[in-house]
Amino acid sequence: MPGSKLDEIDRMILAELQADGRMTNVELAKRVGISAPPCLRRVRTLEEQGYIRGYHADVDSRELGFEVQVFAMVGLHKQAESDLSAFEARCRSWPLVRECHMLNGEVDFVLKCVAPDLRSFQSFLTGELLTADNVAHVKTSLVIRCAKDEPGVPFDVLEERLARDA
Repeated sequence: MPGSKLDEIDRMILAELQADGRMTNVELAKRVGISAPPCLRRVRTLEEQGYIRGYHADVDSRELGFEVQVFAMVGLHKQAESDLSAFEARCRSWPLVRECHMLNGEVDFVLKCVAPDLRSFQSFLTGELLTADNVAHVKTSLVIRCAKDEPGVPFDVLEERLARDA
């Protein structure tokens, strides 16, 4: 099972950093119950192994003038791997697209987009997304408000599962 290769201290380190990636190594070591030097070695190992992909600030897009958030459900004409990869590459080049997920079901991709205003999003929609190669249809939903935006994984669920499977 993924996550089971990590010991309890490694999982505690990941949970703490997920909650607050800005804490000092000394504070992190204190929270997980080890001294600072082995804590730093463990963090570096977790980074090298890909468990920690990076550190980011949680920026409030609306405070920065990005008032519009939209989910766009995109269907493609063709779903060959080369077509899917080409669409994903195109999504990575669009600044307004913040997330791109390939789905199984009625739509091929869901895109999370932000824009300063509806006019900017409409310009992107009609000038870029709808005219992109292989795009068959797009359905959009404007976000009214966000009730939950929790990054990462629920470590308490992981710990319960590991305890149950032990």
